[in-house]
Amino acid sequence: MDATPSTRPAADATNDPTYEPPGSRAVDGTMFPPDSVLGEFVPSERFRPDGRPVGALRDQLYRIPNLANAAHVLGIWLQSVGVIALARWWGNPVGWVIAFLMCGRAMVRFAILMHEASHRLLFSNRRANDLVGKWLIAYPVFTPIEAYRRGHMAHHREEFGPREPDIAFYRGYPISPRSWWRKMRRDALGVSGWKNLKALIMATRSSTARPVVLRILATQVVMFALLWAVGGHWWVWPVFWLLPWMTVWRVLNRLRAVAEHGGLGASPDRRVTTHHVRQSQLAKFVFVPFNTGYHLAHHVDIGVPFSKLPALQAALESEGYIQPGLAWPNYRTLWRHAHSGSTQAGAPSSS
Repeated sequence: MDATPSTRPAADATNDPTYEPPGSRAVDGTMFPPDSVLGEFVPSERFRPDGRPVGALRDQLYRIPNLANAAHVLGIWLQSVGVIALARWWGNPVGWVIAFLMCGRAMVRFAILMHEASHRLLFSNRRANDLVGKWLIAYPVFTPIEAYRRGHMAHHREEFGPREPDIAFYRGYPISPRSWWRKMRRDALGVSGWKNLKALIMATRSSTARPVVLRILATQVVMFALLWAVGGHWWVWPVFWLLPWMTVWRVLNRLRAVAEHGGLGASPDRRVTTHHVRQSQLAKFVFVPFNTGYHLAHHVDIGVPFSKLPALQAALESEGYIQPGLAWPNYRTLWRHAHSGSTQAGAPSSS
């Protein structure tokens, strides 16, 4: 971990007259929080200098709720097949549109539980964690969890470091409105999704990647048969599984990624590398399920299961690690600031 915080990049303010600046929440022209809302954190009997819990609090927060997590895994499957079954039963085009959007939302839920499994926090039994994480969560949404885990651990070891796998999602913000909407169009129209699908298919040429990719493709054959049986049509899998993964999921994933680390930089202080956003029920329903919106708390201590992140955040707030002014009031404010830059601001990613 680099002990020196990165230089905060300069960016021009927006010329959009409807734009509302976040006030003291971000340094002008950047996504960084001002020093006034950071402050020096004094460690205590419950917390280390870096904010990680110790002692009895740590033991309490580290407990994995196995039964609850099993119910969550079952729940994402029931939702996924349930919305398709309901659309078939209703027989109305509106129902199919709703099913399409809800399947895109389901991809988010699969991804977040896969993230939990990659940290080996889904089940306390490691074999069960990895088995369920692969076959019931990651492979159904086209993801090689083995490679994901390696990249994600590099992300946690040093956010914005030389091995950061998702730097293309984070760098260069604030960007111009034109660049922002170009990214959204590419995601919504499946351009980004096709890029990822093509990379997965091409990976069959690699002798090391081929076994995992073939397992993913075999899982998709099962998904094809399952969704045909549930939806009553052969085209249910491509239209209501593959296509939402290539479109709806891409938009929601980018919005979440920007809200987690967009425009920040390397620092030993997690409050500088990770955004802190106030949570709403709507946001939790659509794109930050399973407490993934408590992202600063997650980066402070990656050993805490998602169910305990609100408790960790509350403790960090009571101890003064998280100051009231650190939080973005909502996701909309953060996103508006993220595309408030000039055309020249930052280094827009190719993703």
